[in-house]
Amino acid sequence: MDLFDVLTLIGGLCLFLYGMNVMGQALERSAGGKLELMLGKLTTGKMAGLLTGLGVTAVIQSSSATTVMVVGFVNSGLMSLKQAIHVIMGANIGTTVTAWILSLSGISGDNIVIRLLKPTSFTPVLALVGLGFYMFSKSKKKKEIGAILLGFAVLMFGMDTMTGAVEGLSQVPQFRELFLLFKNPLLGVLAGALLTAVIQSSSASVGILQALAVTGAVSYGAAIPIIMGQNIGTCVTALLASFGTNKSAKRASLVHLSFNVIGTVVWLCVFSIVNAIFAPALFNEAASLTGIATAHSLFNLACMILLFPMSGLLEKLAYTFIPNDKHAEQTSELDERLLATPAVALERSRALTLDMARIATESLRASVACLGAYDADKAQLVRDAEERTDHFEDVIGSYLVKLSSRPLNEREGMQASVLLKAIGDLERISDHAVNILESAEELREKEIAFSADAQKEMKMLCDATLEIVSLAFASFTENDIGVANCVEPLEQVIDRMKELLRTRHIERLRKGDCGIEVGFVWNDLITNMERVSDHCSNIAGCVIDLSQNTLNLHESLNRVRGESEFYREKYAEYSQKYFGLV
Repeated sequence: MDLFDVLTLIGGLCLFLYGMNVMGQALERSAGGKLELMLGKLTTGKMAGLLTGLGVTAVIQSSSATTVMVVGFVNSGLMSLKQAIHVIMGANIGTTVTAWILSLSGISGDNIVIRLLKPTSFTPVLALVGLGFYMFSKSKKKKEIGAILLGFAVLMFGMDTMTGAVEGLSQVPQFRELFLLFKNPLLGVLAGALLTAVIQSSSASVGILQALAVTGAVSYGAAIPIIMGQNIGTCVTALLASFGTNKSAKRASLVHLSFNVIGTVVWLCVFSIVNAIFAPALFNEAASLTGIATAHSLFNLACMILLFPMSGLLEKLAYTFIPNDKHAEQTSELDERLLATPAVALERSRALTLDMARIATESLRASVACLGAYDADKAQLVRDAEERTDHFEDVIGSYLVKLSSRPLNEREGMQASVLLKAIGDLERISDHAVNILESAEELREKEIAFSADAQKEMKMLCDATLEIVSLAFASFTENDIGVANCVEPLEQVIDRMKELLRTRHIERLRKGDCGIEVGFVWNDLITNMERVSDHCSNIAGCVIDLSQNTLNLHESLNRVRGESEFYREKYAEYSQKYFGLV
């Protein structure tokens, strides 16, 4: 093996790792929504968690990525530690799929069917199709498919390049002696752990081992301990991801480490005992690509079978090493580790936005209630809610901006934009609730009151405002287009009510039925109520935009007002309901 072979080996390794990275990221983006659905089934039991971890890892081709996601889920409160344990176990099995795909490189034979199964035969076609999709298609979905095919083609080409570069090593005595050293199980485990820790991918590490196996110098006796060590090395990624997280997330990464260490120790002891007593001839045979894939799968299955019944003990072990504080720690609201999985990050952002919507809605109801009968507790609730919604706007807004800089598909990008718009409107509703409360306090402190007619009119405006807030909240919470379409006609009615009430107030001023001082409060109130209805219209418009895959809010609202018989019917209904009483 000369210098040029070494350079070829390095180039092949770089292509292999790059292809695996491109393919994994593209698969993850394409499967985002499906991952979200799979994660929703986690609460159904141990087996569901195991299968979810297996399925997600098989899709994104990386147990490290799955485990990092799990750490983020636990940190954000999306998943309990008990659920995380079974997902981690499933991820260890799912990662073995990659080794089986790479083992296709070892297929040999003159039969045309066998030759077509060799990656060198079909990857050029996949690369050509992938290039066509990636460069010439306008559809984001097809571009992602193109990236998957290109990543796979580059991965397999890198594997083939590595295989060709190391073939000459079979004639190098020192190389054979090196793998004789790895027959010492402890050295093999150490080598596998170090290699995997450096490249942070057990799938890639197994692929490199498979490439070296073509030399014939890698025996099963050396390969099996290396495979065991690779399971320990892959824990480094999750351990790094746990820095800066809460204790629950740290426990999840510790479970991952303890699961792999305990499994490796137990089965390494079994391997050493069998080797010492029976000395199977298989252990001295040269490992094949398929044989390494088989050993990888069997070892991970054996670890799962051993520890699946003892998942409770793994949980207790994690709590023993990382006990709770005397004061329970608060769960992180949004974890940046989830940004790697946009669908899940969006779902978490939406969940927090729904909390924000609930707080803003309760705040407005409390402030309107204070107009009729002032209550100090409700007043404090309104002010606390305003601070909380301000905080939510900062946290969710910053998070969504970071998420928007990630590669998102069209639907995910639209969802992020809709949430960004919605949090601004929700924060303003809570601001208007404070303004309404301050008007109620001014009336109370100055001991002034509206006339009987004004009180009746204000009650109607408050009722209409509370109704539109309820409609906007329901449409946003349930993504209900039917309810969203009810918001705009009511908003137009409230606009007309504002003008009517302002005109009637001026008439009362001229007649002397109402004072100037109370008139300022009246004007503030009807202005804040009308602006609340505007923000409700924006929120409902976002729901309509999302359903129609567009982000043109004004066009959507104009279309609702101008083209819908439903709009005209609802407008007439709300006009009769409110104008008929004022």
